[in-house]
Amino acid sequence: MGLSEFLLLYYILLMISLAAVFKKAGVGVWKAFVPVYQFMVCGELVGRKASYGLLILIPIVNIFIFAALMIDLVRSFKVYQFWHHVLVVVFAPIYLIYLSFRKDLSYQGPVLTYEKSILDAIEAARIANDTKQYNKLVAQNPFKKSPVREWAEAIIFAVFAATFIRMFLIEAFVIPTSSMEGSLVVGDFLFVSKGHYGIRMPQTIAMLPLLHNRIPVIGGESYFKKPQLKYQRLPALETIDRNDPVVFNYPEGDSVYVFPERTWSIYDLRRGSIPPNFSGAIQSGLIPLVTRPLDKMDHYIKRCIGLPGDSLEIRAQQVYINGKKGNNPENVQFMYSVLSPNAAINTKDFTKWAISTEDRMQQSPNAFYLVLNNSQKAKIKAMDPSIKIEKVDVGKLYGESGRLFPNDALHFGNWTRDDFGPIYIPKAGAKVALNKESIALYQRIIQVYEGHELRIDGNKFYIDGKLSTHYTIEQNYYWMMGDNRHNSEDSRFWGFVPETHVVGKPLFIWMSFLEGSPAKGIVWNRIFTRADTK
Repeated sequence: MGLSEFLLLYYILLMISLAAVFKKAGVGVWKAFVPVYQFMVCGELVGRKASYGLLILIPIVNIFIFAALMIDLVRSFKVYQFWHHVLVVVFAPIYLIYLSFRKDLSYQGPVLTYEKSILDAIEAARIANDTKQYNKLVAQNPFKKSPVREWAEAIIFAVFAATFIRMFLIEAFVIPTSSMEGSLVVGDFLFVSKGHYGIRMPQTIAMLPLLHNRIPVIGGESYFKKPQLKYQRLPALETIDRNDPVVFNYPEGDSVYVFPERTWSIYDLRRGSIPPNFSGAIQSGLIPLVTRPLDKMDHYIKRCIGLPGDSLEIRAQQVYINGKKGNNPENVQFMYSVLSPNAAINTKDFTKWAISTEDRMQQSPNAFYLVLNNSQKAKIKAMDPSIKIEKVDVGKLYGESGRLFPNDALHFGNWTRDDFGPIYIPKAGAKVALNKESIALYQRIIQVYEGHELRIDGNKFYIDGKLSTHYTIEQNYYWMMGDNRHNSEDSRFWGFVPETHVVGKPLFIWMSFLEGSPAKGIVWNRIFTRADTK
């Protein structure tokens, strides 16, 4: 069931339950079945202007308007208990039917009018300094709340509001790795807009509020996999432009092994990309495989290098889009061999220069492999002009044959992080040919991202049981890469990013800790700076 179908069913049940309550309140039953008007009637029943019900038409705001109307509606039947208010907000149709069958409850008139009259009388007694009458009215006030209830309602409202803001508008995000160093560094805390590229409606609805996928401290997933709603997205405010930083769900995050340090996918394991200390724990059975729905996969942030329909190639570290040189980020980074012939290299300023500890591999006191941008190279060279800084061929260093997307050493074994492609980035509606070479590029799209059955029989391809020589792409795909070109797990490793996985657009950095550690201090010059620089 998709979200639209769920909301339609909920609305039908709500109209039926409101009809029963309207009848109990002496209001025409037919009014419950007129869209929007039924909320205007609810407004009048609780003591508000009918126009208050029109606020139900405003997205996001309508959630809070609905909650307020439902609570005040049951209060108008003299139901003041806290948990009853919680139930009518969470399970409105069921609770309202229950209310309509309660013979001991009747409509008492607009509760807000009644509440105001009591508060006015209390205030009048206070002004008149009539202590006896004041104490009597306060003691008899049916709306008086205990301090515990006041706090409970405040906390629930705060969590409720924060959850919906996080779900639909803006979410906080932290940079955990150095893959975007130069633009976004380890320890940056960002706000990410959910609306710019279209609000993606929730699919996982049974979850702990304010948590993405893991429960802190005790571990374990923070949600139930069922029920699941279908993918739906509201219209976008803008499209993704080339070189925009984008937050998205990790494309291979559907089946993962979760360690305290990081998460590895089952596909990393199959490729042999996991270090022995992690793979050993997996193979021994100590770390279970966790499967996740789309909206609970880990969040990644990279730069969109290629758009749907683009042809991308990397030649000698330079990206080419549709045959033309692409624009490199200002602080793009590559790995260099840094050798000092005279003395040990002084590393005390590396942190100040934003050379991440993840990007340092010391060979000896005099020799490092460092991932650097041009500014960092110049600063190291300025320490000692005799220091040699040379580019590293990471393909030879790491032996990448078959480890990069599409993980087919036979047909794409010469692709490296520095020399990659050419590769076509699929666009919705495009028809791609299927053959023994191209199938590696499109197999995951067909089976996983677009949900078709694929059977390969030699050089024949059967999609949903039909022999196919071509496949028509159903959605747009993007090519994401980190500014740290030699220490970034990105599309070169796991391929295309489906449009369904796009989460949002980074807005600005609201906090930054040096190397991600509060103990090392705040990086003041990064606070309130833009996070979407190109």
